[in-house]
Amino acid sequence: MPESVHICILGAGTLGTALGHILSAKPGLDVTLLSIEEPVVNDINTRHINSAYFPMIRLEAALKATTDPGVLRSADFVFIAIPSVVVVPYITEVLPFIKPGAVLVNMAKGFGQNHKTIVENLSEVTGMKVCAMKGPGFAREMINQIPTALTVGADDEALYEQIRQIFAGTSIYTDFSTDIKGVEVLSILKNIYAILIGIVDAQFDSPNIRFMVFTKAFEEMRRVLAFYGGREETLFRYCGIGDFGLTALNDLSRNRTLGLLIGKGYFTSGISDKVVLEGKISVNIFTEELKRMGMPAEEYYLMNQLNSVFSGSNKIQQFVSSLLNH
Repeated sequence: MPESVHICILGAGTLGTALGHILSAKPGLDVTLLSIEEPVVNDINTRHINSAYFPMIRLEAALKATTDPGVLRSADFVFIAIPSVVVVPYITEVLPFIKPGAVLVNMAKGFGQNHKTIVENLSEVTGMKVCAMKGPGFAREMINQIPTALTVGADDEALYEQIRQIFAGTSIYTDFSTDIKGVEVLSILKNIYAILIGIVDAQFDSPNIRFMVFTKAFEEMRRVLAFYGGREETLFRYCGIGDFGLTALNDLSRNRTLGLLIGKGYFTSGISDKVVLEGKISVNIFTEELKRMGMPAEEYYLMNQLNSVFSGSNKIQQFVSSLLNH
């Protein structure tokens, strides 16, 4: 790895800012956030604060931000920390600026286009090296240097080694899998089942019931992952049981919170429209795709039941009862 590594992070929201704050403190890394939010960019460059997302955190002075995609011309690594629904269109738009030979690292958790994973889409669109980086990490904790573990999904270990060196000596710890499909799929599934567990918790707030349903959900994740072409062993990386546990059982999770709102009867379409909730977006896509691929509906019963809640054909009490008695 060269003495100075140029890193561009797409997105100056919570995850992008936290990642940039951590990496810019490390000697030898030149880190820039690329954002479409001009006030955020100005805030970071002039005051070293991102008041829109972390108003109480003083950011590393070395961290830069810009709205100019020209910064991509010198970036050796491009970390993608923007909402999943806009990743492929945005990368397509800025592709002429991306340095040949750059490595794209997808951190967004959701589907790409045409029911494919984001990594699959980006590989097709760019022809570049693309890997995934997912795991149990709340940005609020990351930015405070709380040790955080993430899984890197890459085609070969040499690429992982380059990324591992970037994070060596920081508060970010990594493990590795060549099962990129599995890493991507699990990052979508954990959001779906976190909503489901949130609904159950809102109804009962019972540890016994919580972990009964958690176990059912984890087993269904295993079946769906295998059917979708991922490897079961990936469940036991940070991106698997770790990220699922974090998202399903902690109230900082937006998708768990969505489940709690639904379970208490407070969820409205207005809330859904204002907040990007990857689990809600993905559940219908996943059920349609599994049906198309011929997976028996009984094998993804819990997901089907959740989809029926979003479609309005399943009442909450009926939904919870069906989970417990299935």
